[in-house]
Amino acid sequence: MASTGPEVVYTSSKDMLAHGPMKLHQDIASKIETALGDKFPQMRVRFKHVSLSAELATLTTKDQPDNNARNELPTLTNKMLKAFGSLFSKTNTIRKEILHDVTGSFRPGTITLVVGQPGSGKSALMKLLSGRFPMDKSIALEGDVLHNGFPRDELLKRLPQFVNYVTQTDTHLPTLTVEETIAFAHECCGAELSQYAEAHLTHGSPEENELAVNAARAMYEHFPGVVLQSLGLVECQNTIVGNEMYRGISGGERRRTSTGEMEFGLKYVTFMDEISTGLDSAAAFDIIAAQRSIAKRLHRTVVISLLQPSPEIFSLFDDVLLLNEGRVLYHGPTRSVQSYFESLGLVCPPEKDIADFLCELATPEQTQYETGRPAQTKYPRSAQEYSQLWIQSPLFRQLEGEAEEQEAQNPATAAKFMSEVPEFQQSFASDLWTLIKREMVMIKRNDAFIKGRLTLVVAVGLIFGSLFYQMDLSDMQVAMGVIFAASLFLALGQEANLIVFYQAREVVYKQRAANFYRTSAYVLACSLSQIPLAFVESLLFGSLMYWLGGLVDDVGAFLLFELFLMLVILVFGAVYFLLAVATPNLNIAKPIAMICILSFVLFAGFIIAKDSIPDWLVWLYWVDPVAWTVRGIAVSQYRSSTLDVCVYKGVDYCSTYGMTLGEYSLSLFDVPSDKTWVVYGALFLLISYVVLMVACYFALEYHHYERPENITLPHETKDEDTTAGEYNLLESPRAVGGADSVVVLPISPLAHKTKVPPVTVAFKDLWYTVSVSGGKGQPARDVELLKGITGYATPGSLTALMGSTGAGKTTLMDVIAGRKTAGTIKGEVLLNGFPATDLSARRCTGYCEQTDVHSRASTFREALTFSAFLRQGSDVPDCVKYDTVSECLELLALEDVADHIIRGSSMEKMKRLTIGVEMAAQPSVLFLDEPTSGLDARSAKIIMDGVRRVADSGRTVLCTIHQPSSDVFFLFDRLLLLKRGGETVYFGDPGYEGSSIVEYFQAIPSVPRIPEGYNPATWMLESIGAGVDSHRQVVNSLDENLSVNVDFVEYFNKSVSKTALDNRLNEPGLFLPSLEVEPLVFGDKRAASNATQLRFLLQ
Repeated sequence: MASTGPEVVYTSSKDMLAHGPMKLHQDIASKIETALGDKFPQMRVRFKHVSLSAELATLTTKDQPDNNARNELPTLTNKMLKAFGSLFSKTNTIRKEILHDVTGSFRPGTITLVVGQPGSGKSALMKLLSGRFPMDKSIALEGDVLHNGFPRDELLKRLPQFVNYVTQTDTHLPTLTVEETIAFAHECCGAELSQYAEAHLTHGSPEENELAVNAARAMYEHFPGVVLQSLGLVECQNTIVGNEMYRGISGGERRRTSTGEMEFGLKYVTFMDEISTGLDSAAAFDIIAAQRSIAKRLHRTVVISLLQPSPEIFSLFDDVLLLNEGRVLYHGPTRSVQSYFESLGLVCPPEKDIADFLCELATPEQTQYETGRPAQTKYPRSAQEYSQLWIQSPLFRQLEGEAEEQEAQNPATAAKFMSEVPEFQQSFASDLWTLIKREMVMIKRNDAFIKGRLTLVVAVGLIFGSLFYQMDLSDMQVAMGVIFAASLFLALGQEANLIVFYQAREVVYKQRAANFYRTSAYVLACSLSQIPLAFVESLLFGSLMYWLGGLVDDVGAFLLFELFLMLVILVFGAVYFLLAVATPNLNIAKPIAMICILSFVLFAGFIIAKDSIPDWLVWLYWVDPVAWTVRGIAVSQYRSSTLDVCVYKGVDYCSTYGMTLGEYSLSLFDVPSDKTWVVYGALFLLISYVVLMVACYFALEYHHYERPENITLPHETKDEDTTAGEYNLLESPRAVGGADSVVVLPISPLAHKTKVPPVTVAFKDLWYTVSVSGGKGQPARDVELLKGITGYATPGSLTALMGSTGAGKTTLMDVIAGRKTAGTIKGEVLLNGFPATDLSARRCTGYCEQTDVHSRASTFREALTFSAFLRQGSDVPDCVKYDTVSECLELLALEDVADHIIRGSSMEKMKRLTIGVEMAAQPSVLFLDEPTSGLDARSAKIIMDGVRRVADSGRTVLCTIHQPSSDVFFLFDRLLLLKRGGETVYFGDPGYEGSSIVEYFQAIPSVPRIPEGYNPATWMLESIGAGVDSHRQVVNSLDENLSVNVDFVEYFNKSVSKTALDNRLNEPGLFLPSLEVEPLVFGDKRAASNATQLRFLLQ
């Protein structure tokens, strides 16, 4: 393969990508394959008649539906009932079919799209083929999975070194920066290409070999920068990743970080699960185009599942796999998919995205596509019927025949390369050091916890020391109490780590499944990283407690005191670590932790002396780490030369009691007086620590909690059964006769009983500046995220805030909603023409965040009721609040699940609930941040139809959205379009089916015309240069002679649209106060009374 065009320079990541990622892929492939004397190693993935099912335990019963929600709560009782299900007749097991008779193959050098509705089995198939599916005795797998002809089981341990898998969810350590996350992945997995270069690049000329080796070394050195730049993460590389509790990067940036984390290593196959979530369509196009380049030039097998692929993204794929209910409806070339379904009488309309069309097959929405079939032939309706037709088709037999031939020609070189790949890229020592460095960074980054913890330790040490200042050591009751309290305080303080360990567990599951590191190295790194903080805690607290309290004035005794305190800290840290990794969730871990604490306190030998403990419970005394700590410290103190005397303060203990003061005092609490018990205590704590950490290793390595924890049997509702029955059993006249008739169903709009006061939102000349870290010792710098943004939204309208990733959409909405507490804000935010106050903004607006955070143990109705009663005024009657809840359920089509618990609900229902919780407050203004993120096209349309109905009820709705389909985009009344850097590119009416926005941009010189059938939303984003690849031609190189060098901001400022906006700046009730509208004034900070708040919080 000859490299043409400008030469790629390998001095830095910026230079390597100077001509775009595709040129880099072409150049590296040319150099490596020349020196290798062959193509890159390849891998074909084939699966034949694969069926996958899971047996799930449930306490739910169809004959007791009222108890279902209670039975499926994640309580300790329910967990125990399920664990011992065979002893309880109320426990059921449900066999859930995940995949059914799935057959196909993924070829090297191709990129395949996997589409299907939620629950169709896309993620399960990708996890299974990548070796990530959690297998246990309740999972039944049938059929064959082959990688280059090798059975899956033979390669399972080393499979992550051949196969990448980008998970559907973004699971990261929130306190690490993007750069640190990428660098860690590179350090764990990235050395393979450099090692491979040294061993195999020897088949070209000396010059060619040298060029290839140098290129491989440069790729290893600069690849983290290449990944950051190619994914558009350079600007946020020094920002922490964040999560629901830590403010960090945006959802789209977090999704790209997940993609970049798995890019390292010389992998042959890449599976990517819904990688476009949170990305604008242009950015998604760039990333998938880069993956296509990798597949073509580096001969990698790339498989990507997407939720809402646009037609231009769909065209990037060679093959498409359509799944529904775990069955294959089609798996073949994308160019043949339409003709195949047309042969079944199903035609995709020109205005419909092909991916949306495919996802609506085998659903009730299919009827709109049924045309052209002979009258005597029945349309396929169910997934099973489609699957059978596909297996019987000539195309299926042709593709399977080709797969059989290519499998028989499996090259020997592939087996050779596969045999040389180790299970882990790093040695154990390197793993350990890499993990220790990361753990120390996270500990250092969590400075608030460290400062708070050390302050607490010092404060309690001073309190203890002052309360028991220079205590009388002959009073054993006081001395033992002080030793017991000191040990228990430091031990129980480690419970704060329980949540930290639990949050890190999901990251460990993901990275261990990808063979980033050994579980043993992680456990050892965690244990070693806890030692410095344990040492500091014990030193600070112990020093204050020991010398102020007046314990034995002896250095040896003091050092033993410190040793026991540090060991008990480590042991209890290991106890909470084990609880975090060995229990399903915190709802189980916390009750178990409380039981353990109760046992440790009662049987420590202070509250109940050893001889007073019943014989059948005395074993708890001997396994109690607090008891061993108290015993060890007590013996070291009272058998010291200071206290192990006959006469102390005028009392002759030898004459009176026949033993020394120390022996007598210890006997009062049944503590053995032999000095060897000090050694025994230290050894017991040390051994306990080691045993607990080994148990943590086995729990993390062999017992993962990655399966659904609960399953609820839905109520059998008449609507669902009727709909399904009619769809499967009845044929419409058009279906039977093949007529081209159109059925129009009249739909009556909802009669909304609740009226809200109309509120107009306006914002004028908004600027927002924040200070960001320069990284790597550089000083902080000010960055302007918003630059003079002006616009408005009126009651009854739906306004879209759009722009490329990093344009400031969410930032703008946060500023308007009064949710930004950091940074500098300039400009005006007006409600009905009056300046918005913090109280008025919070009382009259609702804000739906991108993440759906709810109390999972509540039902949908309870969540809405909670919001309605706490956020509506106390002057509103309760009956009206209950009516509001019913209206929200009706408006968002949640009536059927109103009394189901939230836990385990689909993302679509969770998103509707998020909107409903805000609507229950009866806000006049509703803000929505990415309401369609993470949803397929059908679910996104359902959500946005509900939002449209919310706007039609008289509310003002503002919504950020990344990659809307044409149907969703046409729902908006107004559009504010931002470019990267936070500047306005367009504000105004998008027009009927986007006609106004198309007309506006096509009037700009050098902007290419929109192709026929193209999504206007995608087209306008590409036109303004959205995406992550600056080298991509506009609209997929529709015209290589056209390039956009237009200042879109300047063009807008001189446009008719800007003039129309300026003309409204003096309009009363919008940008100026109006005599007809009163300002929004609220007397109380909180709507509900204290009694109402207490009532619902207690419930």
